[in-house]
Amino acid sequence: MAKPGSPSIDPDSGFCPRTGIFHSLRPPLPLPPENAPLSAAAYALSLQSSSSWPESTALIDGATTSRLSHPQFRRYVDVLALSLRSEIGLSRNDVAFVLCPTSIRVPILYFALLSIGAVVSPANPLSTSSEISRQIKISKPVVAFATSASAGKLPKQGFKTILIDSPEFELMMTRTTAAELEPVEVRQDDVAAIFFSSGTTGLVKGVVLTHRNLIASTANYYFVHKERSSPVVGIYMTPYFHIFGFHYCLKSVALTETVVVMGRFELAKMLKSMEDYRVTNLAVVPPIVVAMVKSNLTQKFDLGSLEAVGCGAAPLGIDLMEVFAQKFPKIHLYQGYGMTETSGAAFRAINPQEYAKRGSVGKLIGTNEAKIVDLQTGTALPPGKKGELWLRGPTIMKGYADDNKANSEALVSGGWLRTGDVCYIDEKGFLFVVDRMKEMIKYKGYQVINTCLR
Repeated sequence: MAKPGSPSIDPDSGFCPRTGIFHSLRPPLPLPPENAPLSAAAYALSLQSSSSWPESTALIDGATTSRLSHPQFRRYVDVLALSLRSEIGLSRNDVAFVLCPTSIRVPILYFALLSIGAVVSPANPLSTSSEISRQIKISKPVVAFATSASAGKLPKQGFKTILIDSPEFELMMTRTTAAELEPVEVRQDDVAAIFFSSGTTGLVKGVVLTHRNLIASTANYYFVHKERSSPVVGIYMTPYFHIFGFHYCLKSVALTETVVVMGRFELAKMLKSMEDYRVTNLAVVPPIVVAMVKSNLTQKFDLGSLEAVGCGAAPLGIDLMEVFAQKFPKIHLYQGYGMTETSGAAFRAINPQEYAKRGSVGKLIGTNEAKIVDLQTGTALPPGKKGELWLRGPTIMKGYADDNKANSEALVSGGWLRTGDVCYIDEKGFLFVVDRMKEMIKYKGYQVINTCLR
């Protein structure tokens, strides 16, 4: 296989005519050795250790204005992890079903579970009881975490349920305990998470991601980020049960960001928080971009701190992007491309020059390779030609839980993932999504395959 920098690889597009593979134009990433014991949580925290702002704010509750610093976040994670082992009896590879709306306690729970090698299986709290029962059948949890509002949807199946909005959970995060346990050795090839997505039949599938998948995904953000004089302050209107929100939990810790956590979207509340907390970055879905373009409310708030808006979950039209640019000329609006099966973004823009490439979803991330495959012949196509996008690399899922048929359709020889999206990559390495090979059924507003956030 040709290596990046090889004479056979086009330095502009990344395409190798000999293999038919598009290579990343990003610098090589220093991933940890695969055999080194390491959880996704420990990796994100290790990257944060070199931060210029170690005492900065990690999380702000948009409803109550309460704040949690990065050192407090780490302490809560450590104490909760110990409580989960000593009180609940959770062990490595145990599955924890999480049915919780967005709150500042969810990232703490995720990090604590990942750090002890438990498998996080998050679900949409708006799902019906029958949908949740099917998800539980797929993930086979030994414990469930819910809120007082969502717990009633859980089936009575013998596992313990813990309410994260209860005083008991608060105590699990904050108590002083003398208990000491041997550290858990988490392997990178251990399962870290099981996400739920529906395919063309509408039947839910469990997407199995490993710690290595999430480590690689986090590295693709960390090692291309630009140095700043102050931390990013973000509002990420992407639910924590979705791969976007889950990944942003890891990314925001690794980059020592400040995240304003908000529940259900209300434009006025979001704009007020942007003004109050001097928000620099937004991660949203297209309807929020439409609302920002159409509403006069934006004129009533000071949005001068906002630098960039990343949009995902569905494509943005070029016309809408142009109208946004006219209304907010100093704010970069961009898209990326990814899916649950790729642990988040697979293509993304990382600078103003790339943001300006309207209609594109950016360039291939540093750890992965891509092909554009002819729909009739199955041959790999060069730049400018349309075909099905295939992806390969350490961010690609382990597979679907207990679904051999789906695995055989999506994962093919050579470690390639078939995305089902018709795309082309231009002469400069930018990806353009053209169409779907077959219609996807949305599940609670989210698709298995979609454009995703930076």
